[in-house]
Amino acid sequence: MDGTRGMLVHEGASRNIGTDLRLGCTLAAAAGGVNVAGFLALGYYTANMTGNLSALAVGVGDGGMVSVLSCIGLVGAFVMGGCVATLLVGAGRRLGMRAVHAASIALEGALLAALGMLSILLPAWMEAGALGYGMGFLMGLQNATVTHISGARVRTTHMTGMLTDLGMELAQLLQDPRAMRVRERVRLHGAIIACFALGGVGGAIGYRLYGMRLLVLLGGGLVMLAIPGLWRARHPR
Repeated sequence: MDGTRGMLVHEGASRNIGTDLRLGCTLAAAAGGVNVAGFLALGYYTANMTGNLSALAVGVGDGGMVSVLSCIGLVGAFVMGGCVATLLVGAGRRLGMRAVHAASIALEGALLAALGMLSILLPAWMEAGALGYGMGFLMGLQNATVTHISGARVRTTHMTGMLTDLGMELAQLLQDPRAMRVRERVRLHGAIIACFALGGVGGAIGYRLYGMRLLVLLGGGLVMLAIPGLWRARHPR
């Protein structure tokens, strides 16, 4: 239980491979679910901006202004999420808040659940924009929060960097199979990649069963994930 509480509280040298594994795997699974659900619902990725930037370029070349504007909005929302997360973390540190990262993930979860509820109420012509930009913003918020707390060792919303790191680490491991730190990084990055993929499978199944109400379940899970960290900060030993 202490490990669950600490994964959104410990920073820097106080973190270990187990803490990063728990943090990376759980949040990567959630991001994978959001990414696939968003793609199935909207035709755009909301956690991974590489594809959207490519679609933006294609739209510019083909003169498809709807696609261009949609991609600009998604990328802008993701960047804004990262900006807001950084401002929240900075403000929390200045105020001495030990649970600022946990609070950020709790906020993400609450807003994600609210988006899922909103999808039931909004008319169809408003739903796509609200969901797409909302999910993009929250994935940017999550990625920046995780980057801050892990010292950039963990990324959870896009896997290109993780796959690159894994390839480099596998090469290092072939050169020195006894290198313990390299083996730990291979384990960390491999597990995060696998959890993102598994989260995507769960997201596809959940979307087929529940539609965008799936976001309520994912958001509730993130809130539950953040509660132990919030509790630990309020009741330090």
